Amino acid sequence: MTNHTDNRNHGYVALSSEPQAHEQYSPTDVLSNTQLPTTDSLHSTSHGGTLIVHPHGHSYTYSYGPKGLTGLFHNYYALGCAVFASLGGLTFGYDQGVIANVLVMKDFVTRWPISPLEKGLMTAMLELGSLIGALIAGIFADRFSRRQAIMLACVVFCAGSALQFFAQSIPHLIIGRAIGGLGVGALSMLSPLYMAEISPPEVRGSLMALEQFSIVLGAVLGFWTGFFTRDLPGSASWRIPLGIQIIPGVLLGFGSISLPPSPRLLVAQGRSEEALQALARLRLRSSMEADTDPLLQIELLEMRVEAALVEQSIGDVKAGGIRGEAQTWGQLFSKKYRPRTLIGVLMMVFQQWSGINALLYYGPTLMRELGLQGDTVTLMVAGGIGIVQFFAVFPVILYIDRFGRRPLLRWGSAVMSISHITIALLVRQFELDWPHHTMAAWTCVCCVYVFTAAYGMSYGPIGWILPSEVFPLSVRSKGVSLSTASNWINNFLIGLVTPVLMDLSPSGTFIIFASACFLGYFWSTYSVPETANVSLEEIDAVFGSSAGREDAELKHQIERELGLTDLVGGLAARES
Repeated sequence: MTNHTDNRNHGYVALSSEPQAHEQYSPTDVLSNTQLPTTDSLHSTSHGGTLIVHPHGHSYTYSYGPKGLTGLFHNYYALGCAVFASLGGLTFGYDQGVIANVLVMKDFVTRWPISPLEKGLMTAMLELGSLIGALIAGIFADRFSRRQAIMLACVVFCAGSALQFFAQSIPHLIIGRAIGGLGVGALSMLSPLYMAEISPPEVRGSLMALEQFSIVLGAVLGFWTGFFTRDLPGSASWRIPLGIQIIPGVLLGFGSISLPPSPRLLVAQGRSEEALQALARLRLRSSMEADTDPLLQIELLEMRVEAALVEQSIGDVKAGGIRGEAQTWGQLFSKKYRPRTLIGVLMMVFQQWSGINALLYYGPTLMRELGLQGDTVTLMVAGGIGIVQFFAVFPVILYIDRFGRRPLLRWGSAVMSISHITIALLVRQFELDWPHHTMAAWTCVCCVYVFTAAYGMSYGPIGWILPSEVFPLSVRSKGVSLSTASNWINNFLIGLVTPVLMDLSPSGTFIIFASACFLGYFWSTYSVPETANVSLEEIDAVFGSSAGREDAELKHQIERELGLTDLVGGLAARES
């Protein structure tokens, strides 16, 4: 590729030296000021990437490589960074899995007999701390960097875990779980946010699904660690599994030093040159190639266009201090962003009230209510929930960008609702005489596993993907914070009320979960847009938030001023 003009002050390389006509401008055309072909124009790069400009330049798509498993290995550096960042999800999952066993261990129950409400409070305190951590993390992530915020969250998490390990009373455990929750909540927001901002568009869904994979892996490790230590003498049976959770926190804390910075945050901070170098590193390009690779230039310019559009629309919030922070939070509830905020918040509402964490937190207790007899059998069947979820997430990692978000949510809602209704009917019918109806009991167990598999392929991974996709750069960190806070509020309620609900009416508890899944089906059908294979900078089009002429003209004006129009149009014209 030959460069005729080096227009470095715009942050891009112009691919044509011919003068561009700026007199005629249509806000409906993304690329209207270059002579363009009337059919799709395909441009290939030396690294296997492609740019497709659609007829008349109304839109374009690009990718750095293939999708699916091949695409993940093609982007192996971004994959490695995402895998490492997903350790934040491992801390969340491990705590979910380990508490289920700790609550029924003989030494723990003998040492501190607790009521159902106290059991719910001890479980839910982590969620309450996580709610606060998720909200605070957005401020630190914007003020400093994603990496520094992750390091601080790891320090807080390790402090809380240490307090749980050395606990001498129930209040010590509750306080330790609340402090640890601050770190868990922050990491549950920061990890998917960072992963979304470093991911190539063609595998973003797959990389984001790693967050759910890590959560499930943590839940499996936490549960089975407690299972194998439950017969150790004294308090070692529950102290060891509680202490082990410090390990991923330490690994992520020290390892985050070597993670590349988020190029999107660097752009928002006005550090475009550093952003280009970080982007080149993530896309496996050298420093010299960063100046000539057209896909890098397009992606960087998209980030700059979005940042400039935000700044011109709502002003530079960084200069306003507390007022600026309040302004950014307020934007989430403005007419322009309210549909996105509702999607982020409701995604987590339906995810939690599907009942998955009730099964993870109180699996052994629920298995007894479903008629299973014997501690070993009950624990092993409850542990199978995590294993089913672990394997269910694999096909989603590989194919979520092909299937799309909305079809998986609809399918998952339907299967989960049917599973819960079946369990509720069987429990209602046979709960007073399970020993004589073992087939019904095992049917309930099968329905639990079917529900878990459906959740693992729908609400589980998409619950972390969707909120990170729908918000623009200006409010993305706080939008994800608010969505994650919704997760923790509902997680807290689930942890608090499930023991009480199960004590009042086991069948009624499953009816509540079935109703939530049923409502989730209609919500995903009529309210959730499809965001698969759409770059973060083009999500506006999905919501129609740039449909207004004023917003559209401003965006296209910025695209022209920064050179995105000329760059993509020049490539299309050259290939035609």
